[in-house]
Amino acid sequence: MIMNTGIPGKNLIIRADASIEIGTGHLMRCLALAQAWQDAGGHAVFVRTMESPVQEARLESEGMEVVHLTAESGSADDGSQTATFARKMGASWVVVDGYHFGADYQQIIKDSDLYLLFIDDIGHADHYHADIVLNQNIHANEGLYVNRESYTRLLLGTRYVLLRRGFFEWRGWKREIPEVACKVLVTLGGSDPDNVTLKVINALKKTCISDLDVRIVVGPSNPNTETLQDALLCACPVESQEAIHTGAPCSMRILQNVMDMADPMAWADIAISAGGITSWELAFMGVPSLVMSMAENQRSVAEQLHGLRAAVYLGWYENLSIIEMMQELNKLRTKPEVRREMARSGQGIVDGAGANRILMHLFRKMIRLRPVQEEDCRLIWEWANDPDVRAVSFTSEPIAWDNHVKWFRSRLNDPSCIFYISNTSEGVPIGQIRFDLEGEEGVVSISIDSNHRGDGYGSAMISLASEKVFEVSNISVIHAYVKKGNDFSVRAFEKAGFKIEGIEEIYGTEAIRLILRNRLRDELPH
Repeated sequence: MIMNTGIPGKNLIIRADASIEIGTGHLMRCLALAQAWQDAGGHAVFVRTMESPVQEARLESEGMEVVHLTAESGSADDGSQTATFARKMGASWVVVDGYHFGADYQQIIKDSDLYLLFIDDIGHADHYHADIVLNQNIHANEGLYVNRESYTRLLLGTRYVLLRRGFFEWRGWKREIPEVACKVLVTLGGSDPDNVTLKVINALKKTCISDLDVRIVVGPSNPNTETLQDALLCACPVESQEAIHTGAPCSMRILQNVMDMADPMAWADIAISAGGITSWELAFMGVPSLVMSMAENQRSVAEQLHGLRAAVYLGWYENLSIIEMMQELNKLRTKPEVRREMARSGQGIVDGAGANRILMHLFRKMIRLRPVQEEDCRLIWEWANDPDVRAVSFTSEPIAWDNHVKWFRSRLNDPSCIFYISNTSEGVPIGQIRFDLEGEEGVVSISIDSNHRGDGYGSAMISLASEKVFEVSNISVIHAYVKKGNDFSVRAFEKAGFKIEGIEEIYGTEAIRLILRNRLRDELPH
């Protein structure tokens, strides 16, 4: 049963497939975006042409919904069915991820008066009609997207890496680096149709290192699970989640149906991995890694991670010998200074805030700013007197109408006050945001209509309005003061690029002071 939230734009339509042949990476990074959308109060629907009960059960367990099309994947009929469904659901945004979606597919979505986020890796389309093109790879550059519309915005690089919800709690975590690495994680993708995992197992079985503890993650789409179990000579029954091998010179076990990859990555001292989206997860977790490319689109990622000293690139999986693999493992496990540098470099590449940055762009496209007008006086008074607004204000008493009118008119007539109303793209008022300027500094104040709190608009409003104020004025810094305990507002400002600077007292109340400097403009979404 499809859920219609009843709020325009609250449904996010995601068009992504996964299979043994194309892997699960496209679907998993879209899941990360869907989780962020969900956390902001929205609802995500995955539209697919390929059926996979295991993958769909995972999506549904996360509160997502799944809809199947009858069209050939990537065809014009696929695009038309997707667009029709999105319009029926009242969605504003469609997200498309996959190499079988080209320029014509994008055009169909745009011709249906929908916003389009196109997730890409290699610049495969002849032309880009999308509102936003996202390429989260190190090698992403404008040259891949020369043939694009004038309105198309590019989000390029690892600051936009999509990580699933389970990684959020590990932000800021610092890995301990042992003198000798003993815990080895093997993770070669969700499907691994060529059974490269077996090659790694056979290499590890021949090692003479008895103190290794190896955990091998097998994805739900892997067709070779029984073969891998046999290779380990399991002591446990096949249906067990963990299959432990007792005959090798070291401890080896298979982990199946792992829902939260952050835990085994936090456990590991070293990983042996493919160069897909797992590489970004390992970098974020600071796991020193041996990376091989198992698909052509993974080669550049692996090579550049190697160049940045965040991983050791082993080369193309078919050309990799068991001896070479074990030599690199033995070398890395006994060099703590190298592993320490790799952990530091990886965590410097991926900071875990990519989903929020992308989400802000989606919301920014759905809002409009306009100058406050005389007829807005009562609306702003009603917003200011909302009990929740008064509770987080530095003066909590209700505001009398006559006092408000005098204040409001003084603000309208003050050239040092920049005052905006924010509307949805349908013209529905969301809230107000005001900047009081003095010299080269400004102070921002914001309030959101109670019907739109928790919808993700707050940080988007702050980001969009701050960027505009920097453009139309000569101020170099914007200050925000948030009553201590109002964590929701602090997070909204931080998502918009503000940094916490300390605590101050406002009207006898402790306030958190945050600032945004004009020189940090690049940290705002472009």
